[in-house]
Amino acid sequence: MDENKIKKGGISVETAHIFPIIKKWLYSEKDIFLREIVSNATDAVTKLCRLSSLGQYDGGDEKYAVKVVLDKDAKTLTVSDNGIGMTEEELEKYICSIALSGALDFIQKYDENNQNNGIIGHFGLGFYSSFMVSDTVELITRSFNGDKALHWVCNGAGEYEINVAERNEHGTDVIMHISDEESAYLDENKIKEILEKYCSFMSVDIYFEVADDETDDSGEAPKPINETSPLWLKNASECTEEEYAEFYKKVFRDYREPLFHIHINADYPLNFKGVLYFPARINEYESYEGQVKLFYNQVFVADDIKEVIPDFLLMLKGVLDCPELPLNVSRSYLQDNAYIKKVSSHIVKKVADKICSLCNVDREKYEKIWKELKIFFEYASLRDKKFYDRVKSAYLLELTDGTYMTVDEYLKCCEETHKGKVYYTNDKALQAQYISMFESEGVKIAVLEHQLDTQFISMCEMNDSEIKYARIDSDVVDMLKGDGASTDNEALISLFKKSVGNDKLEVKLEALKDESVPALITLSEESRRMEEMMKMYASMGINMGGDFPVDYTLVLNSNSPLMAKLETVNQTDSEKAKLMALEIYRLALMSQKRMSADELKAFLADSFRLLGML
Repeated sequence: MDENKIKKGGISVETAHIFPIIKKWLYSEKDIFLREIVSNATDAVTKLCRLSSLGQYDGGDEKYAVKVVLDKDAKTLTVSDNGIGMTEEELEKYICSIALSGALDFIQKYDENNQNNGIIGHFGLGFYSSFMVSDTVELITRSFNGDKALHWVCNGAGEYEINVAERNEHGTDVIMHISDEESAYLDENKIKEILEKYCSFMSVDIYFEVADDETDDSGEAPKPINETSPLWLKNASECTEEEYAEFYKKVFRDYREPLFHIHINADYPLNFKGVLYFPARINEYESYEGQVKLFYNQVFVADDIKEVIPDFLLMLKGVLDCPELPLNVSRSYLQDNAYIKKVSSHIVKKVADKICSLCNVDREKYEKIWKELKIFFEYASLRDKKFYDRVKSAYLLELTDGTYMTVDEYLKCCEETHKGKVYYTNDKALQAQYISMFESEGVKIAVLEHQLDTQFISMCEMNDSEIKYARIDSDVVDMLKGDGASTDNEALISLFKKSVGNDKLEVKLEALKDESVPALITLSEESRRMEEMMKMYASMGINMGGDFPVDYTLVLNSNSPLMAKLETVNQTDSEKAKLMALEIYRLALMSQKRMSADELKAFLADSFRLLGML
């Protein structure tokens, strides 16, 4: 280009390319403009490095960097790089004609066999995001091939000028003259915040400075604001636990240690990397809301990526770098396609593999985190059968003594006493009497206290007919029975039905080993689960049509001395016998469920009456 010649023109817009953008707007957030300009600068450096690796450029010991300079007095924000630069032809092609991407041409020319080279696109639509905050944009560029430097300036109406400029080194300066309406982008803290959010892990060193800022007189060399080799780009074997913990705290500002992490390095055909964390919670009522940050070749894209992470894994925190994700022009919206589904499936598999690995390899740590992991484990298993099939061997049963067993370990341990059956309690305090009876026979009792437990064990039984779960008050099992045959004592049965005031009450006698227990209430497992399901639906506002009949059984211990005494009293003092029977029934009921206020009031009144008869 002639040094004395000024070239003028107007921006050429290819309507077919720009029309969808006009419909959707260019970007959802104005802050994104700086991400685009800085990522363009890093791409310019990446291109030059690529040419150097191909032997088409010798940069020697040249150090590459991107510099962001805020000049409050001049009301400008400048992004400079020492990358590939542009010739006059390239300037007209990539800057003066919107919607053409320099990246595509570059890849096709220099890297036909490897499209995954980390180049997003040096200029194109991203460059024009600068006009979201600027009334005028200048561009000074010089190609690496030694051509003269060029100066391009354009106003908000799309009218530009190109002339020869002074620039000694190759690269590009983008000078944005911030408009009065967008003066917030002249605030140093605002720019720092944007750079930290979007540019913290870009692949080229990025420096930020404020023009004529004399506050820093330390004499130390400036440090880049980004980390060019983030944790997820390394192999898991190269990373320490301390590095994983430090990265988590830095990215998510969470002072608590995560329960565990998962390092993902998926090869062809998925080609994505990441580090995911299972966060710790203070208590069970704390939200399980997580945050997975999406990157595209180290460029931050979005915080919320529900399209990639299944809903039952949304409590995870972490980063994913997916250079092959189908993004629209703003890189902020994911398109629904087969690749995303494969990425999602791979993440589910990696989470399942990590859980199984912890259980098998680091059992001590796994048991420590189990209480926090359990609800997620059950919920995810209920939502995804494939996930359940992968992790079912790692499901832990917490026992009443505070120890843990897998289901397989439990069944193997109890094979001789109750093959294929897991006994559990859902309230250690309320069912203490039952627990004592079972434990006296050497039976281990699992603790399943949460509402989700019932749904989970029902699913387990559906998927494995060889396993049954039974609450310890569901029936009187043979191991609790002692010597003496069970008999039908019609007088006692009639006494209890009359005392309770329920002719339909099911009453039976059993000879139990524990003579100190005069009576028990049992409730069939099927009946109880149906009752709990009805209550759950009711809590959700779903009316299932009336109360479900509860199948209670009163079991009287024929070996109890109190039963023998009750028979004697019944022959001499029927009123006292009725009070005694009612007292025994209510005491048995108290070990099975909590009394209502009216029930407790009546129980106390009758207890005092009985005491008065002694």
